[in-house]
Amino acid sequence: MMLRRRKQTLKVVKELDAFPKIPENYQETTATGGTVSILTFSLIAILVISEIQYYSETTMKYEYEVDTDLTSKLRLNIDITVAMKCDYIGADVLDMTGDTVSASFGSLKEQAVHFELSRRQKQWQKKLQAVRSALANEHAIQDLLFKVGFDGSPTSMPEREDKPAGAPNSCRIHGSMSLNKVAGNFHITLGKSIPHPRGHAHLAAFISQSQYNFSHRIDHFSFGVPTPGIVNPLDGDQRVTQENARMYQYFIQIVPTRVNTRRASADTHQYAVTERDRVISHSSGSHGVAGIFFKYDLSSVSVKVTEEYQPYWQFLVRLCGIIGGVFATSGMLHSLIGCLYDLICCKYQFGKYKPKEHKASTVPVHHLRPSGDQTTDEPSVNFVLQTQQEVPMKQ
Repeated sequence: MMLRRRKQTLKVVKELDAFPKIPENYQETTATGGTVSILTFSLIAILVISEIQYYSETTMKYEYEVDTDLTSKLRLNIDITVAMKCDYIGADVLDMTGDTVSASFGSLKEQAVHFELSRRQKQWQKKLQAVRSALANEHAIQDLLFKVGFDGSPTSMPEREDKPAGAPNSCRIHGSMSLNKVAGNFHITLGKSIPHPRGHAHLAAFISQSQYNFSHRIDHFSFGVPTPGIVNPLDGDQRVTQENARMYQYFIQIVPTRVNTRRASADTHQYAVTERDRVISHSSGSHGVAGIFFKYDLSSVSVKVTEEYQPYWQFLVRLCGIIGGVFATSGMLHSLIGCLYDLICCKYQFGKYKPKEHKASTVPVHHLRPSGDQTTDEPSVNFVLQTQQEVPMKQ
């Protein structure tokens, strides 16, 4: 009883088979079909490999939100060399609140150096300028830097490998300062800063104008915690002038940025900069103070950068679509090519099936006699039997 039910169940399951199998005796293979099959499998392999590469990569998603952190301090990191002696220049910050932050408030240091770079330092500067130029033209490079993580150390000028002759002719100002999170002006100009009831002033009465030279090189300029893997717009910038009284202005727009990737995360600040310079000539109507001025302002919008992965279910759906679509399309193309070929060769006839011809088989008459009748004297006669095997057709 159980065996009968099992057979009935198997019979019902077989009737539900949506993939009936055709016996190999009824299948006909051709060279054209083999060629199409090879091309089909090759195309499927190429598309599958490309899909795997696409879904193994990640994309960077940029989200914008209002920056509500207004009470924290802003850190300024700077490494700049000015072609003047340290005794002749001073650096400080004046912000919108009226507070004056001198270079001594923090860890800014002054160092007497030579303005001309060594060979290794020039190579480093060229590489940094090349990366900065590529970042300005192609944003995907910055995405790549985010993906690989913040390994290594922040961009910094390597130490000089040689010792030049003569006394140092420049001043290197490097280190960090803590600023209020409001718009302000960081500047390097003539004379040291002195306190003043209405702001601040620089004492430069004893410096001759012939000693003015605000040619400078910016090795590093960033806001926030120094983060490896981020190249800032002013890193590696250099300006050389032959005019004694020239004013350089950098208008900076700061955007707080939070980066969360698979390999690292960091809270940093990106910025965009616009540069402008002009010669100070009071007789020509170009008024001002010679020096280097960084006028910065903070954006009210922060940027959140996250690394996103493509969902695997989309990969499976696209994979099934590729395999099924290529198989169906190749089958239709193969049928179309075969139909055109038969039409051209005049071998195709619609609605008519021509069965294969079978040869006649000769059977001796004694093979048809009963096995016991072997003594008759009748002559041996061969009967020709026409046999034709009916070939069942699969609808």
